[in-house]
Amino acid sequence: MTDPLVVFTPSGKRGRIPAGTTVLAAARRLGVDLDSVCGGRGICSKCQVTPGKGAYPKHGVTVAEGALSPVNAVEQRYDEKRGLAPGRRLGCQACIEGDIVVDVPRESQVHKQVVRKAASDRAITLDPSTRLHFVTVEEPDMDAPSGDLERLRAALKAQWEIEGLTVPLPILQALQTVLRKGDWKVTVAVNHETSSVAAIWPGLRTDAPLGLAVDLGSTTVAAHLCDLGTGAVLASGGVMNPQIRFGEDLMSRVSYSMMNPGGAAEMTGAIRVALADLARELAEEAGIAPADIVETVIVCNPVMHHLLIGVDPVELGQSPFALATSDALRLPARDLGLDVLAPGARAYILPCIAGHVGADAAAVALSEAPDQVEEMTLIVDVGTNAELLLGNSKGLLACSSPTGPAFEGAQISSGQRAAPGAIERVEIDPETKEPRFRVIGSELWSDDPAFDGTEITGICGSGIIEAVAEMRLAGLLDAGGLIGSAEQTGSARCVAEGRTHSYLLWEADGRRILVTQGDVRAIQLAKSALYAGARLLMDEAGVDSVDRVTLAGAFGAHISPRHAMVLGMIPDAPLDKVGSAGNAAGHGARMALCDRSLRDRIEGLVRRIHKVETAVAPRFQEHFVAANAIPHATAPFPHLGPLPQVSFNQQSGGRRRRRS
Repeated sequence: MTDPLVVFTPSGKRGRIPAGTTVLAAARRLGVDLDSVCGGRGICSKCQVTPGKGAYPKHGVTVAEGALSPVNAVEQRYDEKRGLAPGRRLGCQACIEGDIVVDVPRESQVHKQVVRKAASDRAITLDPSTRLHFVTVEEPDMDAPSGDLERLRAALKAQWEIEGLTVPLPILQALQTVLRKGDWKVTVAVNHETSSVAAIWPGLRTDAPLGLAVDLGSTTVAAHLCDLGTGAVLASGGVMNPQIRFGEDLMSRVSYSMMNPGGAAEMTGAIRVALADLARELAEEAGIAPADIVETVIVCNPVMHHLLIGVDPVELGQSPFALATSDALRLPARDLGLDVLAPGARAYILPCIAGHVGADAAAVALSEAPDQVEEMTLIVDVGTNAELLLGNSKGLLACSSPTGPAFEGAQISSGQRAAPGAIERVEIDPETKEPRFRVIGSELWSDDPAFDGTEITGICGSGIIEAVAEMRLAGLLDAGGLIGSAEQTGSARCVAEGRTHSYLLWEADGRRILVTQGDVRAIQLAKSALYAGARLLMDEAGVDSVDRVTLAGAFGAHISPRHAMVLGMIPDAPLDKVGSAGNAAGHGARMALCDRSLRDRIEGLVRRIHKVETAVAPRFQEHFVAANAIPHATAPFPHLGPLPQVSFNQQSGGRRRRRS
């Protein structure tokens, strides 16, 4: 007699299976994506399926009555207690008796397809490294003595075909208590990438394991607590990097390490405490215990990378900027001070690309996938040390550019970090030269009668960028970056300060926020470094223009594309092709957390990315000097349209002249 034919949808996998085989066993035999935590005991409901009825000409199958065994007592009990959707069966209980078409619903698939719109428009396959397995362990026997751990391993091998697991000491220390509390039935979280046990709980645990995706920046640390069964973000948060007290930017922290014995260890300790505290806060927000977090993925720049793992970054402060390792790291989370997570939780740190282009840039490449498109794409992760990627499906180039902290409000006369009360948006009327602005924490513009100016505390990075760009558009600032006098500009807001001028953005109750000539110079230096890095990559790629520009990073998400181009922060491109990717590094971390196959992909891609070293490139200084002009001394910016052709001479006694 011919064995029944089984067709699984939506995968389309088929095969002949002996009668009496459960649907779950048939799925495993045919390589079908059907979930199960309880190992076929009918208590986790993860293996629910929908059997077909009638004719399926497409598959050449007609499903007759009795193609599946009748609903049994286990299914009846489950339906009474928890409920089954109409037409659903438990795959571990329903046995195949005849030709059948079986649909595996999305929620029963291990590798669920979800679209992570916050990260990109591409689908991510949910295939986390850590999965849960419910087992029944043999009780101790005087006649066949063996350890609890050995019997646990035997149960995992017999019931799940898992063997060769390593068990961290903290889990071994608690094992006997957990086994007896669960009456010898336990749920084991297994990290299949490293073949290790991450956690163990008494009884059946059907909740999906949890993971933490971390973007460790030099200024801020952002993290997302994720459900590894659905990809959903349960909680998100961020804190200031406590290493700021040792230095605002990366090189100042390297210098601190060089000048202070034990300085590197001090900074390592500070960031590890901050990560553990952030994990606790997110767990509390989500209403779970931190010990339920079984895995973390971390992305960071090379200096943060070395300080996190406890390596002195001194070599990154001098040519040839050697990394201790550029490979991806798979470590016990406890080795990074994350004792607050599950006792066997694992940490995965993405690979670094080179010297000052780190795992965060690799995460951006993973998130934005420039290697999978034909458009020549420039990705700029804006920060104190900007990281740039340029290329397409034919190849990728990368470099870093030392922009400094001006874009984050540092080195600016009224500058501050982005916080409530900081001016974040600016517009200047080109006719009246009068400004209007918006502050963080308020939806009102300053010219709204209901606007309360008492809340203003300073100006943040996006605000100073828009202010300088708007001054250029309004004719208050010339191409060389000089602020004109009141006589030259026709605006009383241009006030004299010594031999230079400043633009009065806001004044009330004796408080003033000015855009000074020094502020403009700080922005010019930062934007020139950014543009020079991009231009260097374009030289290397042999192109004079790019098809698309993506601004990445939390800061990049708040930059107006037009204002960035007016300043000359980025090369000319169609404005509708300049956009923000938000925190692309954080999204890349989430992708690598939810799908372990992406780790192999990014590790392979990083090896193919060509690093261009700006510190020794002969043309970097040439590009830097030309980029000091706003937007640029020589490069055309046709997509901007005409800019005011004004030129100011601060020592000319107030004369104003127009350039041809």
